[in-house]
Amino acid sequence: MKVRSQGKGEHMPGDNRDVLEVLKSELRFLENGGYGASATAKWRPQFILEDSPTCPNYGRKQDILPCSECVLMRFVPRDCRGERIPCRHIALDVEGYTIDTFYRLGTQEEVEAAWADWLRETTQRLQGESARQPGEARALPPSHSAAVACG
Repeated sequence: MKVRSQGKGEHMPGDNRDVLEVLKSELRFLENGGYGASATAKWRPQFILEDSPTCPNYGRKQDILPCSECVLMRFVPRDCRGERIPCRHIALDVEGYTIDTFYRLGTQEEVEAAWADWLRETTQRLQGESARQPGEARALPPSHSAAVACG
């Protein structure tokens, strides 16, 4: 895999998708069984976000975008943004359980249930913020990063 580099004076467009639409699409993908057995990787479970069309690098073999350009980085605690797969460190609940926590301690069913709950709660919160603040930038979600340990 080759990550696109940003040369001097080169503009890297990044991920300009609407975060609310991305989260809604991810929930539909999850609810429609998107993380079921893969025809190309039957030997392993499908990884949340990494094996989803939500990931800007999904299906790419070259010109890989750095994770720092993903629209979902706003949900990754600052101290976890340098991790190899930062989206695994999104806190899914008030206890600070992350996708990574569930991979280490839970089952695929548990991580999918927690992910679905987080997606529903986050989309509802963002829709509420959008309704209260039309035309203004959406606020970042409350951070559970104090409870999240990276690495």
